[in-house]
Amino acid sequence: MTLGKLILMPNTLDFGVDDSLDLRAVLPQRVIETAARLTHWAAENAKTTRSLLKRIDAIAPLHQPLQAMQITELPRPPKGGRGGGDDAAAWLALLDPAHAGHDLGLISEAGLPAVADPGARLVALAHEAGIEVVPLAGPSSLLLALAASGLNGQSFAFVGYLPVDANARTARIRELEALSAKAQQTQLLIETPYRNEVLNQALLATLKPATRLSISVGLTLPGGWTQTATVADWRLNRTKLSDRIPAVFSLLA
Repeated sequence: MTLGKLILMPNTLDFGVDDSLDLRAVLPQRVIETAARLTHWAAENAKTTRSLLKRIDAIAPLHQPLQAMQITELPRPPKGGRGGGDDAAAWLALLDPAHAGHDLGLISEAGLPAVADPGARLVALAHEAGIEVVPLAGPSSLLLALAASGLNGQSFAFVGYLPVDANARTARIRELEALSAKAQQTQLLIETPYRNEVLNQALLATLKPATRLSISVGLTLPGGWTQTATVADWRLNRTKLSDRIPAVFSLLA
């Protein structure tokens, strides 16, 4: 039997809830049409995936009713962790549709699957199984934020989430600032939206005044923005961040 493909399906950056967003302003037509024909999905969040597919259906009719589609969520990380989970059997089972000859869509909340996203593990398993991986063009929250920041785009690192514990978080911020200064490397960070302001305040309290900090909020969405300034300037003009919209933080010492 011919194996199906793993299709890396770009997503909007609105968690699938902004019905005012015209998908065609964010996603290429090929992506929309490909999504419409897929019947099997591996998703970071099934609810937002269904919301996206409903909006796709209004542009390119789905080949199968939404309620008949197979949408399986990626295994959750262990309680208290932020990794990609440790249930090897569950991860392998996600590829069952591809083994049965169906193309499988992988979709992320971060825009581009497998970048700042646990889906990278599924991509690795697909390669091991000889399943073709097909990336489609679309928004990546990290790369959009980096491009708009004006910080060093020749050398950068994505460091993910910082510790929740305040003392550990402060120590990590100082470590990243020192690394950035030594290597002249932009450091990219993220946080869950409801903790955006907590991270924002921690960065402003810990970083040196001359360090440049860039914050990108709601990129590709109406009202989305990027602002870059020194920490000293941020302290003078504090901006409270939304607890509902994704943000990316970038720093360069």
